[in-house]
Amino acid sequence: MSKILVSGGAGFIGSHLVDKLIKDKHKVVVIDNLSGGKKEHINKNAKFYKVDICSSKISDIFKKEKFDYVFHLAAIPRVPYSVKEPVKTTKVNVLGTANVFKTAYDNGVKRIVFASSSSVYGDQKKLPLVETMPSLPVSPYGMQKLQGEELARLFSNLYELPVVCLRYFNVYGPRIDFNSDYSLVLGKFLRFSKENKPLTIYGDGKQTRAFCYVDDVVEANIKAMKSKKIKGGEVINIGGKQSHSVNYLASLISNDIKYLPVRKGDVLHTMADTKKAKRLLDWSSKTEFEKGIEKTKKWFKTL
Repeated sequence: MSKILVSGGAGFIGSHLVDKLIKDKHKVVVIDNLSGGKKEHINKNAKFYKVDICSSKISDIFKKEKFDYVFHLAAIPRVPYSVKEPVKTTKVNVLGTANVFKTAYDNGVKRIVFASSSSVYGDQKKLPLVETMPSLPVSPYGMQKLQGEELARLFSNLYELPVVCLRYFNVYGPRIDFNSDYSLVLGKFLRFSKENKPLTIYGDGKQTRAFCYVDDVVEANIKAMKSKKIKGGEVINIGGKQSHSVNYLASLISNDIKYLPVRKGDVLHTMADTKKAKRLLDWSSKTEFEKGIEKTKKWFKTL
């Protein structure tokens, strides 16, 4: 049993990770400023501190709690919001990440698992996306996650603190955000369908994503914490086995669709090469896309 910190543990992915860690008998502490997460999503058996990752207060928490491992998921997510607010999002997603990494180093943490994003790839001419490709982000969010990866490499090499980076590809599932103007596409689709509004798609809907169910992403995180093959500084794709178009996703929700102009910063296609995840983590996604969508719809109906 380990003592584990999950930053962003009130968020969509973070709260699912906390649930699984507690189920596995670990002691879990959550830090979250609740700007995007929800307090009701935090497992009642987790200890919670409402604090911002940019705050010096996290140093006191690390000293008091003495963590073995850290999962760093706290961020201001979403590409469109980062395009609107590049300075604000850079402060949290880059400086906040540096603050977490440095504080973890100062307090003897064994390993950090960092939530990165497939947005670091930008628009690539070749698919699938493989970790050896040059990173060409086309949004501030992609740039910020790339900076997080560079910090991970630096802390692994310079400070000998192993930090492994998981590049998430379009995670979906229960607790997905649906209330914000910057919600992920599935969250928006569910909300519009409930309100009897047409599903809005930016572009022609032929853009594809390597959607990955949240339970599979949680499993990847835990394997990254445990794997003896991790040395530090690794970047690993975590995505679905197949890519699906936004049009196909929409068809699983509603037939009432409205198309809008393409948004700046959005990439056209993603497809994940997950051979490295299989090699280093013994991980691959298990949940079939349609089954994952059904589970998410079932959860949404209970709200």
